[in-house]
This record gives sequence, C-alpha cells and structure tokens, in this order.
Amino acid sequence: MRDFSNHATVRPADHDIAITDIETCVVEGNFEWNLVKVHTDAGVTGIGEAYRGGGIDELIAYTKRFLVGENPLDVERLFRRIVQEMSGHGGTTGKVVTAASGIEIALWDLAGKVYGLPVYQLLGSKYRDRIRIYCDCHAGEAYAVDDGFTEYAGDDAYQPEAYAETAAEVVNSGFTAIKFDLDMPSDIEPDPYNGRLDNAAIERKREIVAAVRDAVGDDVDLAFDCHWDYSVESGKRLARALEPYDIMWLEDVVPPEETSAQRELARSTSTPLATGENRFRVHELSELLYEHAVDIVTPDPTTCGGLAESKRIADRAEENYIPMSPHNVCSPVGTIACVHLCAAIPNADVLEYHALEVDWWDDLLVRGGPLIADGHIEVPTEPGLGIELDEDVVEEHTLGDDVGFSS
Repeated sequence: MRDFSNHATVRPADHDIAITDIETCVVEGNFEWNLVKVHTDAGVTGIGEAYRGGGIDELIAYTKRFLVGENPLDVERLFRRIVQEMSGHGGTTGKVVTAASGIEIALWDLAGKVYGLPVYQLLGSKYRDRIRIYCDCHAGEAYAVDDGFTEYAGDDAYQPEAYAETAAEVVNSGFTAIKFDLDMPSDIEPDPYNGRLDNAAIERKREIVAAVRDAVGDDVDLAFDCHWDYSVESGKRLARALEPYDIMWLEDVVPPEETSAQRELARSTSTPLATGENRFRVHELSELLYEHAVDIVTPDPTTCGGLAESKRIADRAEENYIPMSPHNVCSPVGTIACVHLCAAIPNADVLEYHALEVDWWDDLLVRGGPLIADGHIEVPTEPGLGIELDEDVVEEHTLGDDVGFSS
C-alpha cells in the first residue's frame, strides 16, 4: 500500500506544526450542515464543511487515528492519506470522500491563516472579485427535504402561477439567475418506477417554464432541476419541449451512473444540460467532460474531494471549453469555500445558493451585513477562508442533544 504519511523532514521552523485535534458539529439548517474544525499546536484552527447527511461526523472522527500529529500544511497529501487509509471503507468514493472534503477545506483555511494568504491565492489565482449567485427556490411548499428524504406537497403547490410568483419575488431581491425543481408527484403517473413521462407531464413542465420566463423576462438566467428521475426517451422529449425558452440549463435529467446515457441525451437537444453533483473525484467526471456529455458541469466541492480536487475537475472542463457551476447546499462556511474556488478558476460561472428559507443563514458568521448582496458574494481577501463562526449561533442550531463542536 502506498504510504502518504509524512516523509518530509526539512521545513522552516514556523511551518513545522502538527494537528492536535479534529472536531465536528452538525448544524440543523434546511439541511444537516456538517462543520469541521482542525486544531494545531501552533494555536491556529481551520474551519471547513462537508456535504450534508448522516455518518459524516463519525467518519471525520475516525481520521484522527492517523491525522493527529500530521503537518496540516500538506493539504493535498493529507487528502490522499485519508483516501488511502480508508480505501477498505469504500474510501475512493462516497461518504469517505465527502468527509475528506470537509477536512480538506478546513486545511486550506488553516494553511491560509498560517501563510497570511486567502485560499484563492493558495489555489493559484484570482480571476474575479465577486461571484454571481443563482438562487435555488421553490414554488411555495412544492418541494421540501426533511430528515434526508423528499417530501412532496399537494398538487395545488405545483401550479405555474406559484412558480412565477416566487420567481418574481426572488428576482426583485437582486438575483439575476434562479433555479426551480421541475420534478413533481404527478410524474409517477401512470407508473411510479419506469421514469417515463407522459405527454401531460411534459406539458405541465413546459407551462411552468413558460410562466417563469414570462414573469422574469429574458434577462434573467433560468435553470430547472429534475433530480435524475427520467428515462433517456422522456429526457429527450422534455429537453426539446423547453428549447424555445432559452434556459440556462436543465439539470440531472437522467440517472447519474451511465455517461453514455447522458451523452445520448446531450446529442438530442439544444437545451443546455448540467450534471455532476453526485460524482466523486476527478475520475468520475473526466469521461463526462471529454465526451462532451454535459454543457455545464456541477460538482459539489464539499462532496467530490474538496477544493483542489474540484480545481482538477475545472481544469479538465476548461480543456473542453465547458463552464463549471458548483453545486452548493451548504451553510455560509461551505459557500465561502466555493466562492474561493470560483475566484481561482477561469471557467467558473454561477454558484448555487440553497437557503432562501433559512432566515438565520447569515447569522452563522460574524460579519457586518448579508453575505449575498445584489445576487453576488464578494470574495474575501483575509487569510484563509476569511470568515469567523458565531459560536453562539452554532450552539443554538446544533442538531441533537450535543451543543457546538465536539471531538
């Protein structure tokens, strides 16, 4: 087995530091936000976030067995060590990589604080001063996630007028790009399993898209998410039906495992297609990019391997002239990590924001005003991620009986 433990012996004295502890905390927002802190003997702490869901904090805690005592400045080496040490746990993909992503982001924050540089500079460049945000929004209670599974509302929530009303409200608040979920309970008629849409279902979706476009005009970018629900045949028919509305993209139309199916769909329509959020590491996205099976790639940095791995994906996308719009359902911590990534890659487009209903979202950070202004986030210039957690707010919203961070 390869040994990714520390074999380097020559370092400047002020960079010869060690990890002393790793803490986690699950904050209950609209999703379960898995926050992580990495502590060192230099008195510097890094903050990160791994993708939502159960089991991540336990996996992060497991890594302390081999990460305590390691030099935290070797960010990419330590990511590889996690993958290698936990390869027998399914560590080359899935939740181990997600847990490693949260640690990796915390290590970048820590390294930036040690070196006195913002994370985007550690990643290599700064292409832009602010990042445009698209707002993932819902028509009333048309789609909700509770305890990790989907709960649909009644049919009345899925009227085109409800989508149009929400779209107008969100655009009036300053966003120039928005996204709606386009899957709905009626999709399972007449069969709940085969992924096939009848003509009536496609027409309902077309009416929703038409109503939203009419409500916000042609200058607002629109995206619609299908959550991997449909067959290739139905995906083709849906994408073609939406061609007149000049949408930004149609997302996750077919199940994500088979690139050839995604490629077949892409060849059939002029509607731009997006996917990538539930693939892990660069290896699971390379074929998608080199085969031009996607028009916009949407990996989640808190899922797929962290910031350096996401940058590798962006590099391959750029080779094929494909823009990247990271998936992001995080707290402000993961969101700011994505902001640094978007600042550091030339082919970044819009970044997702998925917490419109969380009225305390901004309060999680110590700052003077809202994080998002006029549909953009300013790229922090302070060392590391350039953020500080409000520990009182963290404790107030900690999931379960524990309060705040724990080892």
